[in-house]
Amino acid sequence: MSRSDTAGRARVTIFAPQIDELLRDRRDGGARVFRVDGDTVAVADPQLIDKLLGSRPAHEFERPTFKPLHGRSIERSEATEALQAVSRDVRAALRDPLPDSVDLSGSWPRVGHARLRALLFGADPRRLRLLTHRRLESPPALVPAAVRTSAIFPVGRTPRAGVSHLATLTAASAAADPANRRHALGLYRRVAAPVCLGASALVANALWLGSPFDADASNRHILLETLRLLPPSWNIMRVASPEFPTLDRRIGPGDDVLVLPLLSHRDPELWPAPADFHPERWHDLDPDNHPGYFPFGHATERCRGRHLILPLAEHLLDRIRADSLAVSPHQTTTTIPLGPLLTVTRIHITRTRPIGG
Repeated sequence: MSRSDTAGRARVTIFAPQIDELLRDRRDGGARVFRVDGDTVAVADPQLIDKLLGSRPAHEFERPTFKPLHGRSIERSEATEALQAVSRDVRAALRDPLPDSVDLSGSWPRVGHARLRALLFGADPRRLRLLTHRRLESPPALVPAAVRTSAIFPVGRTPRAGVSHLATLTAASAAADPANRRHALGLYRRVAAPVCLGASALVANALWLGSPFDADASNRHILLETLRLLPPSWNIMRVASPEFPTLDRRIGPGDDVLVLPLLSHRDPELWPAPADFHPERWHDLDPDNHPGYFPFGHATERCRGRHLILPLAEHLLDRIRADSLAVSPHQTTTTIPLGPLLTVTRIHITRTRPIGG
């Protein structure tokens, strides 16, 4: 995709080859249901997606955040308790605007991620904060290694003042037993890291797609449009189930299903100018009910983290827009690799006008 910035230069996004192929097929009018391999069928048809995802609850290993941890299931009550704790942390962080001393220019999404880690978990013990570090995202083996290392020593049950509610919950859950300690620390990582990673990636993507923004564009509409073009859950996997062949004869009884919001979000029958960034389209659309729009999953099981990520992203955008920050006019290209989260790898954010100008 590309867009022109105010200097007339084209911004070019270089996707991973697999994603670029999917988008190219959509531009050329590719099929909405097609076979990926011998036992996987990809689905981009909005109506069929709705039926498939609504036909049964997701299995525990199909949930990215709360799939089994070190072979142990995460109970719904445990997941709810962790989400409630981090929700309290987010609400506390959003009570006040960012201080004037905060500078959000620089390399994104790294800058945004670092700011959110400090804002939400800055007072937590160092070994907990390390579990939310961006560097643990690659290679994947770093996360379990970091959790095992953090779990070597017991976690204090009396946390110091100012730590996050999530850290307090983790300390209360981390028993002397190393296995329980690994589970508690792993759950801290599973809940805390996606909040920082998701919100910073969403803002970075928005900046790349649309900055400098029109003055009358709302933060919420900017983010909804960003989620359309670069959905965090760009694919949703469902393992073979007896319900699926009854919904579409192209799906066999042994076929897994790969749902592709990345493509349904760009369906020309649902979206005028589907490849273009137009936040104003959301003036008349309902993000919770619009056909084919699944940035946080299906209506029956939407990711509860959206209630954390969207407000935090708006919080950052408030300061970014107040400080007249935007993508450097000298940067015309960025990449988006293949990964669980669609995000630009590195964009440089600078001030577009002098302070007080």
